[in-house]
Amino acid sequence: MRFSFDLTETDGRQSPAPSPSSSTPKSELEWFPLQNHPLFSSAGATPAAADTAGRKPPNLMAWDGASRLYIWDLKKKCLHRLSIRLGEPDPSSILAASPSKVLQAETPLSFEVTKISINRNGSALLLAGLEGLCVMYLYGRSSLAENTIISRTVSIGSEIYFQRNNFIRILQISWHPYSDTHLGILSSDSVFRIFDLSTDIGQPEQEYYLQPVEHGSCRNAAAICPVDFAFGGEHLWDKFSVFILFSDGSTYIICPVVPFASMYKWESILEVYNDAHTFGLKSANSKAVSNSNMAISWLEATFPELVRHDGDGGQLHTVRAQPFVHMDASVSLQGPLHKVCHGVTEDSDVQKSTCEGRAVSFHYNLVGKDTILVIARSDGQLQLDALADEIQPVWKMDSTPRLCFTSSDKIAGVAMICESVFSSPAVLKLDQTLYSTAWLGHPPPLLRLAVVDLALPIKSSSLIGMISDPLLPERIFCVHAGGMDSIVLHFLPFTNQTTGNEEPMRTPSVHSVLSTCPGDSSSPSPLHGFLALSDSYGSSWIVGLTSSNDCIVLQMETWNVLLTDAFGKIQEISTTNETTRTKQTDLNTIISKELLSGPKAVLLPPSAPNLRSVTADSIEGRSMLHQYFKLFHENYVEYAHKVYFELQHHAPQLKKIIDEEHSRLRKMQQKLLEVEIKQEKIEDRVDRAVKIHSSLEERLQNLRSLPGPQKKPLSKAERKFKIELDKFTGLELDALHSSIEALSARMKRYTHSTQADSSNQRTQRPLRRGSRAQDNGVSELKSLLEKLSLINSENSKKVKLVESALKTREITD
Repeated sequence: MRFSFDLTETDGRQSPAPSPSSSTPKSELEWFPLQNHPLFSSAGATPAAADTAGRKPPNLMAWDGASRLYIWDLKKKCLHRLSIRLGEPDPSSILAASPSKVLQAETPLSFEVTKISINRNGSALLLAGLEGLCVMYLYGRSSLAENTIISRTVSIGSEIYFQRNNFIRILQISWHPYSDTHLGILSSDSVFRIFDLSTDIGQPEQEYYLQPVEHGSCRNAAAICPVDFAFGGEHLWDKFSVFILFSDGSTYIICPVVPFASMYKWESILEVYNDAHTFGLKSANSKAVSNSNMAISWLEATFPELVRHDGDGGQLHTVRAQPFVHMDASVSLQGPLHKVCHGVTEDSDVQKSTCEGRAVSFHYNLVGKDTILVIARSDGQLQLDALADEIQPVWKMDSTPRLCFTSSDKIAGVAMICESVFSSPAVLKLDQTLYSTAWLGHPPPLLRLAVVDLALPIKSSSLIGMISDPLLPERIFCVHAGGMDSIVLHFLPFTNQTTGNEEPMRTPSVHSVLSTCPGDSSSPSPLHGFLALSDSYGSSWIVGLTSSNDCIVLQMETWNVLLTDAFGKIQEISTTNETTRTKQTDLNTIISKELLSGPKAVLLPPSAPNLRSVTADSIEGRSMLHQYFKLFHENYVEYAHKVYFELQHHAPQLKKIIDEEHSRLRKMQQKLLEVEIKQEKIEDRVDRAVKIHSSLEERLQNLRSLPGPQKKPLSKAERKFKIELDKFTGLELDALHSSIEALSARMKRYTHSTQADSSNQRTQRPLRRGSRAQDNGVSELKSLLEKLSLINSENSKKVKLVESALKTREITD
């Protein structure tokens, strides 16, 4: 029996079917729903090899991102390639072509495969196990016989990891996101290596020896044991960063790390280059200028197009990284990353108090402008953090790396020791600006978003894997022994700030997507394969592979996530009004979240392979059917009863709400009638106001035609002259009057004296010269007096004119 679970209603939409290249004629292909494909019904239950390290569940499925699905067969030790059609015949299903292509390794594998992964362009597939590591080239086949392709398979790093006397284990392996031929491997010897399959599959291209503890210091041994790593995304310097997790939960960063000849977008490289010039070279701190200068020189040497085109690439779209390493500096191990707070940093001891288990897996997720880091611990808890600052490259001077050159003097390989710089970094506060911390070499702090407890069984809690939704990056799927859970982030610090959405910090929502623990089973069966698929129409699916070789297809839509946000906003709005609070309570009571989320998808109970061929009449068949019916009753029939009970229970309440709405409707209709009556009165008042306004405008025009308003006001010079005249009339005019009176009196006295002297002039002839002098003085005094009288008369006229002008101004005002 096979089941596929649909979480949305069908809308009749169909996506165009891809046409994958295949040697089988299209007329011979049969299309089945993926969960009903003969590949799953014919194969027996062959559990995957258990991971003794117990860190991540196995994953035996891979997708090329288009139309091909790859599944590893543990029993036959071969690879099946399925051509699939997403969203056909309805948006909830996936069709797969039969028969499938079988890819066989040219050399039989000597180890059990626990993980497969495909590269960026879909040309090579990684086959990883505890005792071996191979890469199968999907298109480089050597022969073809009976629908089986013999593919070329090469072993990676066998001399380093898989020698007889070697105890080095591979902890994590991943394709580099910006290269089709580079693999990143983190091993138990605390070394991170990058292999280039196009040059040398035995020796690494780059080696980074991780030393998180300062030489001579004493720390817990768990602090120096790496666990997992992840490559960064497209955001700024994240694309050149590698995030490394240690078993004590501390996270470190090495930056920059670039595979030789890897490809990057020109716009992203130019953005990083301009950022270094803007925030680094223009800084007032000498250390920031030095760090940015090293970063700029590294960028210009790694991407020569920045110098050739003077920072403007023109028609460039992608650029290739050239081999370059600073000769006198090694990349620093930045960390451990501390938590941002209001003045102090949170040490690892404080973090251990909240999460006691050891770290087992790590997940990097880029959402908008936010870098989200998820750490899974062995006690089933997840730590969700966001970087509170940007990543910048940091080098340690006087630490010479070891280089290997080709015959043409080009760098072919590099090895360096990455040590932590144990300085006293400044604490980044929440209200601190970016300019004060940029390019100072401080590790970016973490902003704690939430701690999620999955409540997993103790025996299987360490098997935790995480994948991101390809359509909704805010959603992270957590795969564990108990099934699969969905974690949705509702708060993103930088993204919310950029969009202007100043919402308070909200905790993520956790929902169960799939359960592999039927009933009260104490021995859950984890998934052996899990993928997140998506198409161009905005639909996404979760595809899982069980230990009994059953396939599960779950369609995941964003409607339930948006509905959760809507309920959260309703609850926030209802805190200020009692009526709104009552309505919100009624809404939550009527539409419960359990009813909306639907029944939990439960897998079939584990069964032996020989029970697949039993008949329904046999004892085994009846027992198996009874178990199936019991499982069906526990999950679906009980859910149906719950729905029926809730609908019956809330029917009177719904009737009451409908009656209240009808009464509100009648009240609103009455208010509308009153508003219509008032509107007529308002229209009459408006008409009268318009008429009065027109009459006032006519009067204003008539007043403007009068001669008084035509007079212009006094200018600044005229007002100044008026002030001077006021002073003159008050002071100098009185002085002139008094001087004129004094001169008049003197003149009278002088005339009398002249008449008395005239008689004496006749008798005294010798005094003729003196009399002439006196006559001249008198004539001068007369002329001065005449001038003063003229000036006085003119000033009097001016004063009269000014007084008349002031009087007319006062009258007009």
